[in-house]
Amino acid sequence: MDNEAGKNNKVPFEEDNYTHNIHKNNERQLDRRGFLKTMVGAAGVFAVSTLPWGGLAAKELMGFGKSSHPKKKIADVRALKVGEAVEFHYPGDHESALLIRLGDNQYKAYQNACTHLKCPVFWSREEDQLVCPCHHGFFDPQSGKPTAGPPRRALPEILLELDGGAIYATGVKRYET
Repeated sequence: MDNEAGKNNKVPFEEDNYTHNIHKNNERQLDRRGFLKTMVGAAGVFAVSTLPWGGLAAKELMGFGKSSHPKKKIADVRALKVGEAVEFHYPGDHESALLIRLGDNQYKAYQNACTHLKCPVFWSREEDQLVCPCHHGFFDPQSGKPTAGPPRRALPEILLELDGGAIYATGVKRYET
């Protein structure tokens, strides 16, 4: 001890590094450097594990991930009068939708789950708008955009096609902000 202290005349211990006060077994593994290595490793594992989800999100946002929906017949043109609406299920059997005939050759279809809390939306011919009775939300039948009430997002629009006197659903319009 006297020889060590005599080296530089300032260090009173045999150890001359910052861990000279650690005396417990395995305590040195929990030092700052080991902790930072663990955090960098954990961040790397997290980054690698989220790559597939990030790829899917990027693919969807760039528009490369267009999902295809089957073409489905909704109604015959003659069966639906101007101002009337008909409910149907699209694209899946559990997703309810609403087709409205707004004019002689003008049809609009929307998924009829309110964008506020998913209550069913109904067509009100008298008020000329789509109504969510749960929280008094109203939607414009021309665009599906909310006109009053708590909903802030438009109803998802279903793409339509007229073919041979029948109306077909061909897809769901991509949501745009």
